Amino acid sequence: MDVVNKETRRRMMSGIRAKNTKPEMLVRKILFAAGYRFRLHRRDLPGVPDVVLPGHKVAIFVHGCFWHRHAGCGFATLPTTNAAFWHAKLRGNVERDTRVIEALKEAGWRVLVVWECVTKGKSTEAVTDLPRSLSEWIEGDAPFGEIPEILPH
Repeated sequence: MDVVNKETRRRMMSGIRAKNTKPEMLVRKILFAAGYRFRLHRRDLPGVPDVVLPGHKVAIFVHGCFWHRHAGCGFATLPTTNAAFWHAKLRGNVERDTRVIEALKEAGWRVLVVWECVTKGKSTEAVTDLPRSLSEWIEGDAPFGEIPEILPH
């Protein structure tokens, strides 16, 4: 059973953005300040990346930790109400993300995932290091990366 009525839940869920989220805007601001020029939400690429740096052949996704199941992150909790629905929904998101990343890599793109939690300011060090981390990855040659990197358990 939900803790709010259906109309309130509908209103809450409709307020969740898919584009131009605060974490995405922060990443874009950092990239622009560092001198990178980019395109947004290129529909001609698999998965419609949030930020595309065509000159570097880099596609950047700014993923919400809850919606994309950031392993080991406190924001990636599973709701207790309607758990079967949420498990299937979120598992589908992860499977789609994997397919999209592979399709981009096969097309010759390098893919970076920036997780929402690094932009939240919970870890001042992570937010302070974000500009350096982004630049180092973009200027590197790794085909895939994550910020923050998922550490082995």
